[in-house]
Amino acid sequence: MMGDTLKEECGVVGVYCQSGKAASLALLALHALQHRGQESAGIATSDGVRVWTHKGLGLVSQVFDPGRPPDLPGHLAVGHVRYSTTGSTRIENAQPLTTSSRWGYLALAHNGNLTNAAELRGRLEKEGSSFVSTTDSEVISHLIARAGDPTLEGAISLAMGELEGAYTVVLVGGGKLCGFCDPYGIRPLVVGEFADGYILASESCALDHVGARFVAEVEPGGLVVIERGQLTVHQAQPPQGTAGCVFEYIYFARPDTVWRGRNVHQARRHMGRILAREHPAEADVVVPVPDSGLSAAMGYAEATGIPLEIGLVKNRYIGRTFIQPEQAMRDFGVQAKLNPVREVVQGRRIVLVDDSIVRGTTSSKIVGLLRASGAREVHVRISSPPIRFPCFYGIDTSSRGELVAARLSVEEIQRLIGADSLGFLSQEGLVEALGLAREELCMACLDGRYPTRIPREGEAGRQALEFTRRIR
Repeated sequence: MMGDTLKEECGVVGVYCQSGKAASLALLALHALQHRGQESAGIATSDGVRVWTHKGLGLVSQVFDPGRPPDLPGHLAVGHVRYSTTGSTRIENAQPLTTSSRWGYLALAHNGNLTNAAELRGRLEKEGSSFVSTTDSEVISHLIARAGDPTLEGAISLAMGELEGAYTVVLVGGGKLCGFCDPYGIRPLVVGEFADGYILASESCALDHVGARFVAEVEPGGLVVIERGQLTVHQAQPPQGTAGCVFEYIYFARPDTVWRGRNVHQARRHMGRILAREHPAEADVVVPVPDSGLSAAMGYAEATGIPLEIGLVKNRYIGRTFIQPEQAMRDFGVQAKLNPVREVVQGRRIVLVDDSIVRGTTSSKIVGLLRASGAREVHVRISSPPIRFPCFYGIDTSSRGELVAARLSVEEIQRLIGADSLGFLSQEGLVEALGLAREELCMACLDGRYPTRIPREGEAGRQALEFTRRIR
């Protein structure tokens, strides 16, 4: 969904390339992961001794010159694209972050949110650590740098034992490329292999862009280390089961990504089929909200026999220009980004399919656009269950007050957005569509069952560590 959507923190990539073209491959992978974060981008490289970093605010194409490869030497690289859920949007919070250590400089990129970041940072500051950012990611690098183990692998394992929440991390240090995940595997990390090296990435689609072959997914609590062309796998922390974020399938991941054996497009299409079974509608056309609703809309149309039509066209060149704090600019942003195809919707009964409703404001505007273009009826169908609880693991909803489904019933949301009817996919239908056991999924934002301890009031949200910095 447009300006009303969930946003995830970031995408990460790590590259080991014997030919020394690590930065160029990392850049290609970051372009593939651009959908995971648009606030900043960066790459850090190393030759095993020195570290070079280039990062900035904006899209990958704004931070790096599209016409030539990045001027970053070395056979090791980590890269990052960011959407901020802890720490504001400023250059100090752009990643990769670099921290000095006994193994030389560590360059680190992180996807996810720690739930005990404020507590750990307070302790580290008392022990003498100096922080330059207000992100929870820097807490991870300082924990590793200060860990009492002579090996980098051992230090990472010790640090992981203190971290709580969601973290998928790629790190370069001591001539090694490392990647590791929290004991629940909340955020994805995959491993690929190409002719003269390896790649780690948040999604398998990034592997395709660099011509890499999928090797494996990093398991919960797992640590992979690549050094001198050799890949080794360690169980750094005991796995606590599997709790993969269900919204990777619903919204975050690109349709061509495969995670835990499930292609994202096919999973969303199946969600649409089950949604049609659970919430049929008498209508003339099925219209997806571009682009996130397309796969589910295809499934809905297939199951009902109602024709699928392009009834909304997305302006792909607006970017984040109109995501502004002023309500008037947000309202204008929806209209600037989406335009109805009057010839498709006029006089017709529409089934409008989208992936989620977060705050409800954008949904009402889209329904209004369709009615203004002559739609006779608008039946809204959502290919996820209602989001009723905040996420503390890397999605920008850390307060229930932001979530319309936490405050209103389905019937009240229907009236709020101005739809003729409203139907959400059930939690049972979602699990059926994915073909995974309920116990293998984190659905905390849907049912309030969190896999880890959740932070206290004031310890969550984008500004949680900003206050820590001010009072230091």
